[in-house]
Amino acid sequence: MKQVPLGRAVQWRGMAWRRRAILAVAVLLPAVFAAQAMGQVLPPWGGRWLQIVMVAVFGLLFCWISFGFWTALVGFWSLLTGHRSLPLAPPADSLSTMEARTAVIMPICNEDVVRVFAGLRATCLSVRHSGAAALCDFFVLSDTTQPSIWIEEERAWVRLRRELGGMPRLFYRKRRVNTKKKSGNVADFCRRFGKQYRYMVVLDADSIMQGTTLQSMIALMESNPQAGILQTAPSAVNKDTLLARLQQYANRVYGPIFARGLASWLLGDGNYWGHNAIIRIAPFMEYCALPRLPGRGPFSGDILSHDFVEAALMRRAGYEVWLLPDLSGSYEETPPTIVDELKRDRRWCQGNLQHLRIMGTHGIHPVHRTLFVNGVMSYGAALFWVFFLILGFIALLVEQFSEPVYFPVGSSHLFPEWPIYHPEWALSLFSVSLFMLLFPKALGVAVAAIQQWRGSHNPRDILGLVASAVLETLLSVLLAPIRMYFHSKFVLMGLLGLKTTWGGQRRDDNALTWGEAVRFFGVATVLATILAAAAYRLDPFYFWWLLPTLAGLILSIPVAVWTSSAEIGRWLCSLGLLVIREEVDPPQELVAMHSYQARLLQDQAQLPELWRRDGFVHCTIDPHTNMLHAALLRKPPSDTPRAVQRFASLRHTALTKGPNALSAKEKMTLLKDPVSVKLLHVAAWTLPDDQGASWGRPVATDPAAARQAREGMLEGPGRHDEQGAHHAMQDSGVRGFLKDS
Repeated sequence: MKQVPLGRAVQWRGMAWRRRAILAVAVLLPAVFAAQAMGQVLPPWGGRWLQIVMVAVFGLLFCWISFGFWTALVGFWSLLTGHRSLPLAPPADSLSTMEARTAVIMPICNEDVVRVFAGLRATCLSVRHSGAAALCDFFVLSDTTQPSIWIEEERAWVRLRRELGGMPRLFYRKRRVNTKKKSGNVADFCRRFGKQYRYMVVLDADSIMQGTTLQSMIALMESNPQAGILQTAPSAVNKDTLLARLQQYANRVYGPIFARGLASWLLGDGNYWGHNAIIRIAPFMEYCALPRLPGRGPFSGDILSHDFVEAALMRRAGYEVWLLPDLSGSYEETPPTIVDELKRDRRWCQGNLQHLRIMGTHGIHPVHRTLFVNGVMSYGAALFWVFFLILGFIALLVEQFSEPVYFPVGSSHLFPEWPIYHPEWALSLFSVSLFMLLFPKALGVAVAAIQQWRGSHNPRDILGLVASAVLETLLSVLLAPIRMYFHSKFVLMGLLGLKTTWGGQRRDDNALTWGEAVRFFGVATVLATILAAAAYRLDPFYFWWLLPTLAGLILSIPVAVWTSSAEIGRWLCSLGLLVIREEVDPPQELVAMHSYQARLLQDQAQLPELWRRDGFVHCTIDPHTNMLHAALLRKPPSDTPRAVQRFASLRHTALTKGPNALSAKEKMTLLKDPVSVKLLHVAAWTLPDDQGASWGRPVATDPAAARQAREGMLEGPGRHDEQGAHHAMQDSGVRGFLKDS
């Protein structure tokens, strides 16, 4: 296996093992004592084996809590002292535009086109202002399956390309076969065009990155040839719903200490989160190809959580993976509602469970095996908590319906064996667990308060910061049981090989309706209410102990609706609560994104309603859009007699029965065939008025009038898009990009 030169970074290996040994002791030793204490807390009537299982589960969960606690503590110390423990060589003073060529890629699939291209434009302009435009090419890699979104993507691309004036260069490609989803999209780009670039920066559809940040990442890669992946810690921005504001506040206040602490443990054995990172393309192509897992069941098929695996394969090849918590200027967005968050978690959970099979792969570094386990536990911990609660309920039932045994069978003692347990330890154990959960938040608030005081010296800012932390903690207590219930459900269904369809994930700030909330959380509410009533009937003390967990589920419907409200989020913001730095002093990139987003929405509103609703109709009637789309298709997907007949049949249906007679899949089929696209355009303009009306075509009394109406459209505002498409197709770089695609 090829090994890269270690250079100046060789010093970190010994440091890493010392730190991890200390971490292991710090995590395991308290967990042992906590498990022993739990054994004394549990009533003795549940049975020995039941107690053993409960103690073991609690010890495992305490390890999980302890790891987060010590990670935050190390991160706090690092931030407080200003100590940076990443032994990377400093960035290069200058960059060669010939050798450090970088592709900035954005894989998308059925995304909000306005938001995608507004954020992409902000990043492109920032890169140009930083002076790195000659170094970078930008690529939009589409796997979109909705016809309206596909057409809108093409129009937004040619418009943005025209506005950028070729600096930096911006390309668009629509894959024909969407294999392996995002990882397959990235791999397809690497196979076709990866050899033209040294580095690749991967962005998500909601990513924004400052040009200086991207330039620093390239410079760090140039100065550290042993580095394979550099991962930034993105800041969450741009959302107004209450849930999103909670997550943005937590990301801004608590995130830095956890990121610093995690970077201190991992060093060059870090992880890759799938976006807002830079990758050295040559080793990525050589060592990080993802196989399809053989067999059937939940752990087979395409690897879903590909980023963890790609980082492990990069590290196995001898290259290093670093988390860069101090590199600012990297942004992302969070789900606006708890339903959308759970949809995302459903996908991530299924992918993380596959890591149980991958972690035994030969050559994987022990740290990455641990990261695989950590990824599984990020969802599996919820199932263990549910299991622990169920065991506690079983113990309560045993206590209520069985007689204690004071003279065990076979005992030679003349006196009874009185059970000895320490219920007063329960309060101490609960207090310690609560402290380890909440203290990291207090540390994050302390660091943020110190930084804010240095900047403003305004006590009201500090008061708002602390009040926001209290509000975030209280609402997190209500949201935690909801996440626990669904995460445990996802893990169980994943292990059983069952699948749940949740539909698409929204990215706007539209609130949940009460009907949606009832549909998603009604079952959880009923189950929690029944369990609460049963617990109160059996033991009121146990009911009050269980109430903080059950309250979130009982109130899940109103909590889901209220936290999805952008009005509540903006109201709290007006009171100075849950406000982040990017709102007080917004970066130019975010300002530019919002400005361009408003412009695009305004331009969209000027289109005919039918065109906005149906991109297939828009492409068929509008001559500019039709020519652009036909030019980008390049060649028919198939020229077999059967395919030709299929295209002809669909065209006949569309023209005789109207566009609504076709399904979205059938419209996509026609939109992939340049011959059909051109023929439909000509035919739709020659239809009688009664049929042409269903296409949104201007009314024409005769063929001459129809031609005149079409020529008027050709002279309309859309002519700029046609000119942009023409210039784009003449660009040799685009030609090379489109070749064999």
